[in-house]
Amino acid sequence: MSSLIQSFEAKELKKRPFIIKIADRLTSFFGSFWFLGFNVSLFIFWIVANQGLIPNIPIFDPFPYFFLTTGVSLEAIILTIVVLVSQQRQSQITKIREELDMHVNKISEREISKALYILKLLAKKQGIGLDGDKELDDMLKDINESYIEKKLEEQLSDKPKNIFTEVVEKLKKN
Repeated sequence: MSSLIQSFEAKELKKRPFIIKIADRLTSFFGSFWFLGFNVSLFIFWIVANQGLIPNIPIFDPFPYFFLTTGVSLEAIILTIVVLVSQQRQSQITKIREELDMHVNKISEREISKALYILKLLAKKQGIGLDGDKELDDMLKDINESYIEKKLEEQLSDKPKNIFTEVVEKLKKN
């Protein structure tokens, strides 16, 4: 399974448009200590230079450092957009992985149920009585996927619950 996912991801990485490849490379660069060090160094130099502490460099952005603030704000906007583009692509790959994993799990569940069924038949043929085993019978039942999906959707629902209705329902139960 893991080699399947790895090959899938490698294939997806190769299919990326050029602009997404650039966004991924920039995201990798922006997340480096080199980039952090560059920014910290630049900000320190900027502030020290604009305090008049470096000879032969005139003050070009006096306190409150309007140009520095503008530059940092623009950098933050660009960084955010580039990182979001990269994360969106990764999110799409993750969704596809989850879908693949779900299908593999469904197949595995059917295979395990079939193996349990065969084992039950073999036990019966050998005279081993498993007829009263409720747990085994439950394992051999088909899973109602739509019921599970409905319950999960209810739990993940964005609808806020009415607290008054919940309290009244709990009081009625007691």
